[in-house]
Amino acid sequence: MTSSADMPVLFSTFLTFAAAALAEIAGCFAFWAWLRQGKSILWLAPGVASLILFAYLLTLVPSDYAGRAYAAYGSIYIIASLLWLWLAEGHRPDTWDLAGGAIAIVAAGVILFAPRGA
Repeated sequence: MTSSADMPVLFSTFLTFAAAALAEIAGCFAFWAWLRQGKSILWLAPGVASLILFAYLLTLVPSDYAGRAYAAYGSIYIIASLLWLWLAEGHRPDTWDLAGGAIAIVAAGVILFAPRGA
C-alpha cells in the first residue's frame, strides 16, 4: 500500500505517462494520416517531433529499469488509445475495450509500484 508521501510521485508518474501516450498517439496518427488517409507528407514533421517527445518523456519515469517503465507505460497507452478511439475517431469503446483497459491499469500498478526487495 502506498503512503500519502508517495502520492505526488504517483500523480507525476501518471501525468508523465499520459503526456507520453498523447505524444506517441499523435506521432503515430500523423503517419497513419499520411499513409492511410492521403494527407500531406508535411504531417510527418510534427509526427516525428511527437515521437521524439514521447521517447524523452518515458525517461522521466521513476524506474531503475527501462523495461519496467515501458511495460507499465503500455497499459496507459491502452487507455489513451481507447480515449483516442472515442474522442478523435468518434467510435465509443465497448464493454470489452473498457474491461481490457481496466485490467491494463491494474497491471501497470503491479509492475511499477510493487514492493521489491533489495
